[in-house]
Amino acid sequence: MTALDPELFLPDPEPAEVAYTVISVDDHVVEPPHLFETYMPTATRDRGPQLVENEKGHQLWEFDGNRYVQMGMNAVAGRRPESVRIEPFRFEHMRPGCYDVEARIKDMDLGGIWAMLNFPSQVTGFCGSVFARASDPAVGLDAVRAWNDWLFTEWYQPHPDRVIPGGITYLGDPTAAAAEIHRNAARGFTSVTLPERPHAIGLPNLWDREFWDPIIQACVDTDTVISLHVGSSGLHEIPSGAPAIQLGATMFGQLSLGACAEWLWSEYPLQHPTLKIAMSEGGIGWVAMLIDRLDNIVDRSGYGLGWDERPADVLRRNFWFCTLDDPSTIRTRDVIGVENICVETDYPHGDSTWPDTQQVIADVWGDLPADELRMICSENAAKLYRHPLPEVVLP
Repeated sequence: MTALDPELFLPDPEPAEVAYTVISVDDHVVEPPHLFETYMPTATRDRGPQLVENEKGHQLWEFDGNRYVQMGMNAVAGRRPESVRIEPFRFEHMRPGCYDVEARIKDMDLGGIWAMLNFPSQVTGFCGSVFARASDPAVGLDAVRAWNDWLFTEWYQPHPDRVIPGGITYLGDPTAAAAEIHRNAARGFTSVTLPERPHAIGLPNLWDREFWDPIIQACVDTDTVISLHVGSSGLHEIPSGAPAIQLGATMFGQLSLGACAEWLWSEYPLQHPTLKIAMSEGGIGWVAMLIDRLDNIVDRSGYGLGWDERPADVLRRNFWFCTLDDPSTIRTRDVIGVENICVETDYPHGDSTWPDTQQVIADVWGDLPADELRMICSENAAKLYRHPLPEVVLP
């Protein structure tokens, strides 16, 4: 493995003292250069994503006439703060843990993280939406299957106790999408990532039952968790002249609030009591407010009448939420339901708590009861994603 450039990277941290068993439900992989060349069939490989260099020497993915930055948002874990710009431009500008599973496991051990659920990066559109728009549907489907085969073969199989297998599916056709969910579930995948607000990126909206019914039914039949990642349907609309990065990052919670409300009122959670939906990277600060509002529109205004079950009860039954820390709004956990909250580390992004995850938890949640800490830090995620815990769960 190539040595890291000391001008770009901090020295490796000392291994964290582990006081909490951590299962992170939101992290990212960076697709390695060989992924599509190795896993796409020969017939479509040349039309699949290709890693190219632009005139500035930046490495990008090229697919179907468009170019995509190679990593999701910013793969800056371990970088010296003064060296960080918005994106690393080449693979050597990233820690190998971004794209190599053995290096990722090493970084997880350094940070005291037991297991991770990893989302894809920009070449997939976070949820496969890029491949759904392929001009040749056969190429788009093959690219989806290649991504899933890579994650299964190179990330999950070598470390099944450390990696939660989450896949993408082909959103260009509901029958193919359902079939891919079934194919992945049969080999151990426990999650699929779908777009937060599909209509915002040109897909049928959630009330187009002909499109979404087969996909939702496949998730119900296989007990596959639907993981909805912030940004999978675009970011907050930025007014002209506004600081896009700052405003976009600030509004992540608002994006999750809107998506969660739409998925709730789609009635899929009402119709399918066992359907599981996880809101990823949106925090929890908005959840208690949403629950209060749902109760209000039933009990006071009457706007929320029409269901045999209270909407807030359906929310607590069918939805899970994740947090980096939420030092103030963790106090609303009893309203949300402690059993509905999971932790994330968001490796390798700029707001990740790695390698200080253990210390962050101690600093902001150290006064919580031990049984609640076990639930939030690992037990809720293990139950949701049917993932093994170590023999001893801390604290």
